[in-house]
Amino acid sequence: MTLRDRLPASRLLIGIVAVLLVMTAVAISSTVVALDSLGDARARVIDQVEPAARRAMDLNRAFLDQETGLRGFVLTGQEDFLRPYADGKTAERESVKEVRGLVGDVNGRLNRIDELAGQWHDEYSELTITAVQLSGPGTTSDIERGKTLFDQIRAELAALQTDIDGLGRDARDDLHHAAKVVLWLVIGMGVLLVTVICGLSLLLHRLLIAPLADLAEQVRQVASGDFQHEIDVHGPRETVMLGEDVNAMRRRIVQELATLDEAKTELQRSNSELEQFAYVASHDLQEPLRKVASFCQLLQRRYGGKLDERADQYIGFAVDGAKRMQVLINDLLAFSRVGRITREQTMVDLNEIVRQVVDSYSERVEETGARVEVADLPSVRGEASLLSAVFQNLIGNALKFKGAEAPVITIDVERDGELWKFSVRDNGIGIEPEYADRIFVIFQRLHPKDAYPGTGIGLAMCRKIVEYHGGTIRLRTDVDSGTTFEFTLPVEPELAAQVEEVHD
Repeated sequence: MTLRDRLPASRLLIGIVAVLLVMTAVAISSTVVALDSLGDARARVIDQVEPAARRAMDLNRAFLDQETGLRGFVLTGQEDFLRPYADGKTAERESVKEVRGLVGDVNGRLNRIDELAGQWHDEYSELTITAVQLSGPGTTSDIERGKTLFDQIRAELAALQTDIDGLGRDARDDLHHAAKVVLWLVIGMGVLLVTVICGLSLLLHRLLIAPLADLAEQVRQVASGDFQHEIDVHGPRETVMLGEDVNAMRRRIVQELATLDEAKTELQRSNSELEQFAYVASHDLQEPLRKVASFCQLLQRRYGGKLDERADQYIGFAVDGAKRMQVLINDLLAFSRVGRITREQTMVDLNEIVRQVVDSYSERVEETGARVEVADLPSVRGEASLLSAVFQNLIGNALKFKGAEAPVITIDVERDGELWKFSVRDNGIGIEPEYADRIFVIFQRLHPKDAYPGTGIGLAMCRKIVEYHGGTIRLRTDVDSGTTFEFTLPVEPELAAQVEEVHD
């Protein structure tokens, strides 16, 4: 199958999404219909049948209240007994109306009750009330007729209650049936959804994931260094196109590697020549510069005060320039030697290194009233002279760039995995965060040379020394005041093993 004939992954995804959307629409529609049926059944039970049953009972109580009130009025002739009778007639009308509104005329029962109630009122109750009012207590109309009509009303009320109970059973059966339909629908949709998801997952894995995994495996093989491996993938058009693009990139890398090997060889040769040039230039300049400085100093001693003031000034400039040049060449020579002229690395006690550096600055420490606080430092593998230069530059800068208060220099260390993390902190004038990278570039100065002495090589040398020993150095920019330098050095493997044994 050619690339043109392969099915794009986008069409596969569109088909899968379409299937899922159709299933979702069917599931939602079915669920909505089932829930609507369940809601209707629930509403009929709760909002219609059960209230109708309660109102039917109220209707029964209304007739009992009428019969009881009428009997009391017949026996006593007191008008107070007619109040339950009148209230019962009102409750009767309201109950009939509400039952009819909730469940309709159940099997014609409500019409039959209305007819019987009207006959009982017209043929017995109202006639009896009138007779008592005219002739006094104990006077009644046709008692048997009234009893017969009232018994018929009771029978219809009982039949009405039975019919409403039947409606309730039917409604509850409908509710249970609708609940079962919803339950089975949900279970069916769940099973169907799981089946479809599993099927689509297998389809996606076969059509998309497996080809991509195969492509990734072959790409990792190329990335591991086997640039001659020809990538061959199958699957959707996009995956095949990606494989061809990776193949094209691989071929380009193979071509570039050949060019890079040549460039690397040339760059190594050029770097070697530059380092040799820097060393030779700085070393060979020492002798003529010492001669210039010596004769300038001789001129200053012999003719100082004998010439005019301007001549003395010129001679002073020459002597100062020669001294500065000597310092610069010495620093440049030391910088060029780092990493080029190597000595055997030994275990270096940094406590002793720092003590010697602080002693070398004893005069300056006493002059400024500085306080140097040093933690218990570890021993590391390296060149003692180079590591001493790191602490010498950092402590010297802390003393040089002091603030208004007496300098306080703190040297701390902590273990960070396979590295020692050192920090040299002071309370001096500080360095702005935007210069955090610039200060480690050779010959970069943040102040005029007449404000602070120096050549601008110290921090560049610190970085070169620390990186030569396998660490890094940086300026912390999250401090509120002063300056804090952090640098790392590897933990000696044997020492690390001993520390782990002690912890165990």
